Amino acid sequence: MKLNSTSLSASILAGAALLAMPMHAADEQYASWPTYNGSDLELTVDSQSTRFALWSPEADAVRLFLFDTDRNTPATETINMTRADHGLWRATVDRPLYGKFYTFSICHRGQWLAQTPGVWAKAVGTNGQRAAIIDFATTNPEGWENDRGPVVNSINDVILYEMHHRDFSMHTSSGIAHKGKFLALTEHATTNNYGDATGIDHLVELGITHVHILPSYDYNSVDEANLQLNQYNWGYDPFNYNAPEGSYSTDPADPACRINQMKQMVMSLHQAGIGVVMDVVYNHTSLSDDSNFSLTAPGYYYRHREDGSYSDASGCGNETASERQQMRDYIVNSVVYWATEYHIDGFRFDLMAIHDVETMNQVVAALHKVNPSIFVYGEGWTAGDSPLPVEQRALKENVSLMQGVAVFSDDIRDGVKGHYSRADDRGFATGKPGNEETVKIGIVAATNHPQVNFALGNTSRIPYASSPQMVINYVSCHDDLMLTDKLAASMPGSSEEQRQRAARLAQTIVFTSQGTPFMFAGEELFRNKCGVHNTYNSPDSVNAINWDLKHSNADQFNYYRQLIRLRRAHPAFRMTSAEDIARNIVFDDIKTPNLISYAIRNNANGDEWREIRLVFNGSEETQTVKIPKGDWIVVARDGQLNPDGLDTTRGGQLEVAPTSALILARVK
Repeated sequence: MKLNSTSLSASILAGAALLAMPMHAADEQYASWPTYNGSDLELTVDSQSTRFALWSPEADAVRLFLFDTDRNTPATETINMTRADHGLWRATVDRPLYGKFYTFSICHRGQWLAQTPGVWAKAVGTNGQRAAIIDFATTNPEGWENDRGPVVNSINDVILYEMHHRDFSMHTSSGIAHKGKFLALTEHATTNNYGDATGIDHLVELGITHVHILPSYDYNSVDEANLQLNQYNWGYDPFNYNAPEGSYSTDPADPACRINQMKQMVMSLHQAGIGVVMDVVYNHTSLSDDSNFSLTAPGYYYRHREDGSYSDASGCGNETASERQQMRDYIVNSVVYWATEYHIDGFRFDLMAIHDVETMNQVVAALHKVNPSIFVYGEGWTAGDSPLPVEQRALKENVSLMQGVAVFSDDIRDGVKGHYSRADDRGFATGKPGNEETVKIGIVAATNHPQVNFALGNTSRIPYASSPQMVINYVSCHDDLMLTDKLAASMPGSSEEQRQRAARLAQTIVFTSQGTPFMFAGEELFRNKCGVHNTYNSPDSVNAINWDLKHSNADQFNYYRQLIRLRRAHPAFRMTSAEDIARNIVFDDIKTPNLISYAIRNNANGDEWREIRLVFNGSEETQTVKIPKGDWIVVARDGQLNPDGLDTTRGGQLEVAPTSALILARVK
């Protein structure tokens, strides 16, 4: 565990008086604190000197400690910092201190708090307890100055693939040498035991455009000094927000190693034509009274209840206060730092609705100054109530107030496969009637459509998105039961073939809907996680992808690959305005349960196909639909799909096999 070594009781007592104030009184006091948004926060080094700057307006005194090593040694020098303007404390050493480590300690209300690397540590040693002073230019891989991610004109052109470093490479069948490391995604020509491509070559073969990698910043739950223990965690327990996680490097004790190897990973993916999305968790910290935030500015960075206790919309013990200027600036500056120093292409915000709308708008504006192709999306909900007023929250329902931000669609997620929290609940693709309108809400990306009755939706009752660029469609992610396990739990007695058909139908709905498709790593191989709902700290035996499944489930993989190829080839599935969707998508008037039929017309969004017909049959019975007469290309039928066409038909009365999609297209 990454815990500071000294007692933390002093910090708890020190902030008690302020936190016991009525909330509005505490907020007023915090609002009176001076703030600082300069680029020199924490550390600046040049050939002449090393300069430190810590923001701690209420500190009585601040000490800076210098060390020769990253842990287990006494300070070689202790420096009393000097109070400056804007709530800062400053200290200067008249030489470059490359290779040294440092911490701060503040005296607050008569108590010296535990040492902390500060909130802006960009390089750290083992377990992140001490910040490091390094020359960042030496961490760049060869050719880094020319590294660029893919150009993105619209987020709807993106295909997201969510993965965890260990899941992706730890299994013996991966053929990857650097298992569980950043470098795993730099290895080419890796194969499973049957010679099928794994790793980064698999991603290229699959055809996704971006990997969404679970948290890669320095998190709290894995002991980097004992990696032989093979500890596992998703990483949603932030410790140092601006330094990479050491357990994903080959040497956590070397601050430059983790930075260089993460950059190598990003560069490798970019060279393969794949962008990198970073999962960020600014909504809470793993520690509360003893977090780096609390040890530098007690109370300020968090919201509290009226009794002074931490409010907890994150479900993790605390929630940060993005509406306060220093915290808002921190979030904005942090994502800009990752985009600039590490060439990150997109950001996924965990429990984004804990943050306020204005902060998210400033995040997007700042990132687009770095790179217009960067996109932002997040969870448009909280895990609990918050003192932040609902109208200020970055909720799904408020997404139209955030141009350039997208939210996950729980409409299509639960409508297609069944409710996320009830393992046995079925959805449209698994034969449960009553989800048709909810699935249609997903198909039109929650935009206003004359044929979609939001009043009949199971999740959303209003068209909350003003553009399809505001919606991420998915049926499965790292959270809760992944799709394979959900199907097993909700379809007792079914065969694996039946469950694979249901998975194909579910993902066909996602990948042909308007908005941006998102999938969870390994589902294209029909892997499972042993039926475990929440695998955040489950062992590799539960989480790791068995790559030999690519051989035994080759048909499933090929279906996913062709489905992705279909979406990428046809802009009709990637419209960018609500008006285009309302004009070009026409639903057929069908009363049959678990049957949806619609057309995408008018060479939508410049597509070469004049009309596309999509029929989804989620029932266990063959259904018959009427298709206008004409020369149709059969793109998908009875669990098979080929964008170039399976065969042709003249239309008329056509049968749709159980639990499958029928997709037809015509040019003229």
